[in-house]
Amino acid sequence: MGVTGSAAPARLGLGLGSMPPSLLVLGGIVSVQAGAGIAKGMFDRVPPTVVVVMRLLVAALVVGFLARRALRRVRRDHGVRDLGAAAGLGLSLALMNFSIYQSIQQIPLGVAVTIEFLGPLLVSVVASRRALDLLWAFLAFGGVVLLARSDGDITLSGVLWALLAAVGWASYILFAAATGKRIPGSTGLALASAVATVVMLPMGLHALGEAGGPEILTPAVLAMGLGVGLLSSVVPYTLELEALRRIPQRVFGILMSAEPAVAALIGVVLLGEFLAPAQWAAVGAVIIACAGATLTARDAAGT
Repeated sequence: MGVTGSAAPARLGLGLGSMPPSLLVLGGIVSVQAGAGIAKGMFDRVPPTVVVVMRLLVAALVVGFLARRALRRVRRDHGVRDLGAAAGLGLSLALMNFSIYQSIQQIPLGVAVTIEFLGPLLVSVVASRRALDLLWAFLAFGGVVLLARSDGDITLSGVLWALLAAVGWASYILFAAATGKRIPGSTGLALASAVATVVMLPMGLHALGEAGGPEILTPAVLAMGLGVGLLSSVVPYTLELEALRRIPQRVFGILMSAEPAVAALIGVVLLGEFLAPAQWAAVGAVIIACAGATLTARDAAGT
């Protein structure tokens, strides 16, 4: 649920230049999963769809503010195809966030994120087209099957929602690449965040009404929603883009492969979601598959 694949905007000037890139990537991963953990902790008070809207709204406002000057020139500088790419990115963002929140409501955070990671893995495998990638795909598939068949709080619907989130993440990466070529800087992501918010808003309002109306949006809930938006979108967006300025994409992709493990650890620390040894083995299998697919995809691209 990171921002991998988005166009690199201008440096945000937050004094991150002295931090090692590996720590920036790790910090982004921890921030995303901590936000997801806080979001899941809100589900007993607020429906997941409402939390999704809160997260997207915060991201749209913050990123839109950062790109405010460029946004004023969007209609003058960009045509229908450019804006169409940004709209596709926004729809992918909405699908990815909505699906993963539905999933983590039903299954442990670490399990959901591990399954969701099949999205970036699929993109890497298709980009490489090497016979070796069949091994990575088989290893990841085996890990997911092991997760789905493991004992514990694993439901079929939760797994299916995570798979849909994987589709959303894969499409997000592809649309982010297309948007980055057409719309420079953070403008594309600002437009996409706005589109995602508008798409999800009617569903969020409907869920809010069924849950009791605006009265459930207490100051504490709004504060947590703000925290989720910052931790899940704004902070990792900033850290990852700073890291991408200073390290090759291959290294970045390998570091990002640690995300399922971090999600599982956050699940333990924040939510008390302890995984069985077989589940940890499955998480490890997917991590190895993602790292391996990233290596072969970059190597193939460079030959």
